[in-house]
Amino acid sequence: MTIIKKMDLNKHEQVVFCHDSHTDLKAIIAIHNTQLGPSLGGCRMYPYASEEEAVTDVLRLSQGMTYKASVANLNLGGGKSVIIGDPKKIASESLFRTFGRFVNSLGGRYITAEDVGTCVQHMTWIRKETKHVVGTSGFLGGSGDPSPVTAHGTFVGIKAALKKSTGSDDLAGIKVAVQGVGHVGYYLCEELYKHGAKLYVSDVNKAALKTVVDKFNATVVGLDEIYGLDVNVYAPCALGATVNDKTIPLFKCSIVAGAANNQLKEEEKHGLALKERGILYAPDYVINAGGLVNVAAELNGDGQEHALAQTEEIYNTLLNIFHLAEQDNVSTSLAANKIAEKRISDISMIKNIYSTNK
Repeated sequence: MTIIKKMDLNKHEQVVFCHDSHTDLKAIIAIHNTQLGPSLGGCRMYPYASEEEAVTDVLRLSQGMTYKASVANLNLGGGKSVIIGDPKKIASESLFRTFGRFVNSLGGRYITAEDVGTCVQHMTWIRKETKHVVGTSGFLGGSGDPSPVTAHGTFVGIKAALKKSTGSDDLAGIKVAVQGVGHVGYYLCEELYKHGAKLYVSDVNKAALKTVVDKFNATVVGLDEIYGLDVNVYAPCALGATVNDKTIPLFKCSIVAGAANNQLKEEEKHGLALKERGILYAPDYVINAGGLVNVAAELNGDGQEHALAQTEEIYNTLLNIFHLAEQDNVSTSLAANKIAEKRISDISMIKNIYSTNK
């Protein structure tokens, strides 16, 4: 399938390929939808095995950002960018400043931010070349690392899923398997531990594992072992597609709720598979919207207290999605999509009314 056909399939507006031989920059920016506002989404840096893999990832991630912004009631569209390469090997000020120039050339249609493989320092370098970036250092007026807010939203979402599943959102004694204990996973473990949850964790980073074991009394399990644990909640907080044909039959959990993007390898198929097994799924772009809420607050000049308060709404949003899914007898992922698409359609109609204010 050609890239244009892939864009048409999911109704993407624009895909930009960026290259600079001096810095070894190879990047792709995907703008999915700008009907609600300028597209906003993080810049992911990852050593993709092929350009095709990178294109697939950026198209899927940017579409998810459209739905995430819509369900979170933000006036933003969906976009995403990926830089092909190992951040430990090629990340540099010149590379990110060059990328910033490409972002700037889009005139505000895309606003970038931190994502997997990038950090606040990288965003600060980008800021030297464009104003269309959020999550920069505090001394530049930025909101810094969005991970704590993303983690808090995920924590709130887990409570909502427990409320729906058990009638109580009390975490005392609840067993949670957290896959990936990087920035977001660490902060999620911290909140869960404070509220009495028993933690089981896996990660390729042994130092990160040691930290959560020492601080939060977590139990380390194998990378593959985590799927079959007898726990209440499986919380994927690393890369996506871990809910798939191989892992679903292993699940003993009653809830899947984590911070990773694109958790379902095939949304319709695997959303339905979870429903048929009686496993409640908290749609990823809903439960992990805290980071987007945080940088949106930065754009609007609001503080982190405002962002945290708005992130609390993830609880009620998920309960509404669970109710709609039950009412319509569909998967929770399809119910979430329905809510997101309705808001985009409703707000788009407003733009059809002529106004002299703009």
